[in-house]
Formats: sequence, C-alpha cells, structure tokens
Amino acid sequence: MKRRTTLFVGAAAAAGAAGVGVALWRSRPAAPALPADFWALRFERPEGGELALAALRGKPTLLNFWATWCAPCVKELPLLDRFQRDQATRWQVIALAIDSPTPVREFLRQRPLGLAVGLAGLTGVDLTRALGNTQGALPFTVVFDASGVPRERKLGAVDPDDLASWVRDIL
Repeated sequence: MKRRTTLFVGAAAAAGAAGVGVALWRSRPAAPALPADFWALRFERPEGGELALAALRGKPTLLNFWATWCAPCVKELPLLDRFQRDQATRWQVIALAIDSPTPVREFLRQRPLGLAVGLAGLTGVDLTRALGNTQGALPFTVVFDASGVPRERKLGAVDPDDLASWVRDIL
C-alpha cells in the first residue's frame, strides 16, 4: 500500500510540474512591439552623414548593438562584416555603437568595416531595452524581415550558426 501511495504522489507531483511548465510557457511575455518612432530614428555616422532607419526597409536587416569597450562585440564584428559582404545583395547589416563618437572613430580607423555604422551613444541602451534587451547588455542583435518586422533577438555574440539559421528562416 505504501508503495502505491508513493507512486501516486510521485505521479501527481510530475503532472503538477508539467502543468506549471505549460502554464509558464503559455504565459511567456510576447516579444515587445517596436517603439512607435523606431523607423523614423536617425543616427550620425562616424564618417559623417546620417543613417536613417527608414531607408533599411525592403531587405532583411541584422541590427547589431556594440561598443568599443565590449570584447565579445569587437570579436564578432569581423564575422558581421563578412556576412554583410557575402549577403550584400540579399541582406543589410547595421552596427549601432553604444559608445562616444571619438572611440568609435578611432576604432574604425584601426579596423575599418564595410557594414554601415551609426552612433547611438549611451542612449542606445534605452533603444536596446525597447527592442527586448531587458538586461541592457551587449552585444545585442535584432533581425528584421524585409517588411521591417523583428523576427529574432539575440543577447550575446552572434556565431556562424546563428547567421545560417537566420538566412534560412528569414528569406
């Protein structure tokens, strides 16, 4: 009898845990909506001129937030730059620097990039949070489909498998 009770209690506990898991999965917060003014945002470019987000619609876009003082950010930039070159006819890659203009310009003089760079400054952290980066950490990447809908978000460094998956799933 004791064994049957133990089995019953164990089965009930497992069912309860599964129910809690399903409830938590169903109650996951939805990905945040884009800020209303997102596509109207404009950023100064390190080399001069302006980067207007409105001009990005029409192709899948990888938007990466980085900083010169962020080691994982600096490490992933060559991969993102290569991805931009390899996918230039199908994708666009934008790197928004969460940094002051002078360090970004010095960094880019030493390590030129072919991808578009915008200067978001420290207020860019607020933009990352509005896009779903609840921790405010870097690097942070958002992938948009051609119509401008965010489809993927990643906190942490991007790797080749991420890029391959996004190309396969977004195009």
